[in-house]
Amino acid sequence: YQVKDPARAARRLAPLLHVSEAELLRSLANRSSGFAYLARQVDLPTADRIRKLHLAGIGTVPSSRRIYPEGKLAAQVIGTVGVDGQGLTGLEAADNSLLGAANGERQVVLDGLGKEIERNTVNGAQQGQDLRLTLDAGIQARTEEVLASLAQTYHPKSATAIVMDPRNGEVLAMADSPTFDPSKPSSASPEALRNTATGFTYEPGSTFKAFTVAGALSEHLVTPTTMFYLPTEIQVADRTISDAEIRGPETRTVAQILAQSSNVGAVKIGLQLGADRFYNWVRRFGFGDPTGVAFPGEEQGIVPAPSHFSGSTMGNLPIGQGLSVTPMQMAAAYSAIANGGILRAPRLVLDDGNSPVAAPHGKRVISKQTAAQLRQMLEGVLAPGGTASEVSVPGYTLAGKTGTAQVAVNGGYSNTKFVASFVGFAPAQNPQLLVAVVVDEPQGNYYGGVVAAPAFGEIAKFALPYLQIQPDQKGAAASAAAASTTSQGP
Repeated sequence: YQVKDPARAARRLAPLLHVSEAELLRSLANRSSGFAYLARQVDLPTADRIRKLHLAGIGTVPSSRRIYPEGKLAAQVIGTVGVDGQGLTGLEAADNSLLGAANGERQVVLDGLGKEIERNTVNGAQQGQDLRLTLDAGIQARTEEVLASLAQTYHPKSATAIVMDPRNGEVLAMADSPTFDPSKPSSASPEALRNTATGFTYEPGSTFKAFTVAGALSEHLVTPTTMFYLPTEIQVADRTISDAEIRGPETRTVAQILAQSSNVGAVKIGLQLGADRFYNWVRRFGFGDPTGVAFPGEEQGIVPAPSHFSGSTMGNLPIGQGLSVTPMQMAAAYSAIANGGILRAPRLVLDDGNSPVAAPHGKRVISKQTAAQLRQMLEGVLAPGGTASEVSVPGYTLAGKTGTAQVAVNGGYSNTKFVASFVGFAPAQNPQLLVAVVVDEPQGNYYGGVVAAPAFGEIAKFALPYLQIQPDQKGAAASAAAASTTSQGP
């Protein structure tokens, strides 16, 4: 009612606020409320120009907005806020009540001319509390750089990397590509806003073979040296399974089956384990349940129960098809192999306001002996003849597993869309660093050993010395031998 000439005000304000005259006029002519925002988060120079127009009934109200000193760093983890400061995504949303300040209340007395004559504070404003994370800014930044480089080379739909300390479950980095500017969330795509580490489910493919082998080892059905005859293909009901690489019939040990990622071998091990025991071991590793990481919207994946198995299901599940997982579930489950058999909820928050957040205790899922056997076998993946043999970090022995999974479409599998992944840790026999890399629909090459494993190597190459993790004796000896060979003349 204080706006005497709505049309004139709309005409003067439209070019400054970048809003149409018609839209402004509708707001200005609306008499149902004595107050309405015409625009929010207007920059200071524009606000000053509006004040100088001296339009009756038009004023400016000071407001605050979230500033992100590190720019895009950990954007999906930190999340975004709305114009009123309320958390919308990420930890901003999950811990909004903790981070958000509480408005105060003042009582203002005006005289008959509307001038203030007295002001009293009824309730004082309260500042929001701090949240201290496990993330390391240096490792997070390097991880994001590696993913950005990967995206430039392979142009995937999305890519994510998780860096953890497998001993305690602390998440040191959780990065995504594409990313976005958290100060401008409205310009971000849905893919950029999503925290892929916890919100993306996929069929893991060969990275899942480690858990098939873990179950068989734990049930004392096999040892790393148990021999299996591997025909060129194997029939399970109506499904025919063969290896990715064409080969003739041969005999391999369990360790070789894992290192060379034989589908036929993994299915034979899974069939020996049987549907019920296989299902129980998969669930024991946490698949089918949220990991418990303190992050909103975590997916839990899908693990079909044996009652829903078809005749060919056990030709799929042991090689990581027919079930879905999240990257965080894979990182947590591999951490159990790395740390000696304890599955823990990943830890993202150290201090919640003024109170330290208790570290998760975890539960034993496999024996120390089984974990040690798996670590030894997973070294073979990065050794000559393994599926990631080109990846190395001088001075360190690495272990891990590649995965190349077809994307499920229309009840079948695509021949052109794949998820490339790698989960690995170092030093192999005393792991203090774990990295999981998942790349959705890379273009050009799509093998986990080519697309994802080198990203693991680049992240580990930075993080191991950065964290002052000492080289291991075996890795140092191998590096010295390689250097000696390189320096020798003809």
